[in-house]
Amino acid sequence: MTEPKSKDEVLSVGAKTYIEDLAKEFVYNFQRIVSSKEMEKGTIVEDQSIALLNEVLFTNFVKNTERKTNDWITGECDIFSGVKIHDIKSPWSLATFPATVFAGRDKDYEWQLRGYMMLWDCDQSEIDYCMVNTPDELIRFEDVSMHYVDHIDPTLRVTRVPYARDKSLEDKIKTKVDAARVYFDNICAQIAIEHAA
Repeated sequence: MTEPKSKDEVLSVGAKTYIEDLAKEFVYNFQRIVSSKEMEKGTIVEDQSIALLNEVLFTNFVKNTERKTNDWITGECDIFSGVKIHDIKSPWSLATFPATVFAGRDKDYEWQLRGYMMLWDCDQSEIDYCMVNTPDELIRFEDVSMHYVDHIDPTLRVTRVPYARDKSLEDKIKTKVDAARVYFDNICAQIAIEHAA
């Protein structure tokens, strides 16, 4: 969703590079698996993070398992309360935990939430950064004091970053996706032409 440097363009250089990679995966029928210790932690501790959020907010949220799709995007939000989307983020360590709303603002996460609000027809959303212990097998040689956090007050371990729905930004999503599809088709065609026998 980054804006391109030229006003005549719809897609940024980064977006085009990403789409070129997707086109290559499509043409050559493979899928690149992206993984990191930070992503692993997020997957492993998701239930603990939801439990922490419930403890702090006095709620009984459960993990959403419904995936929604419209003409432009698809997504599966972490929690839909009926009135608000919650997206759970489990920071790697206290060093990467955003302790303020300002520190928790992230353009990529914001666009993710805007997509969810669009899909669920929902006016409110928030990123919930939930700091929970890192699994021992992931820590390795780092200072464990940055990873063991159960002794810290739960309210200090949840940072909530709110976003309100903006339909003009949803229109930008639609415009970018439409342009991305055209660019994807063009790259697939270019690969075919350049490799024709």
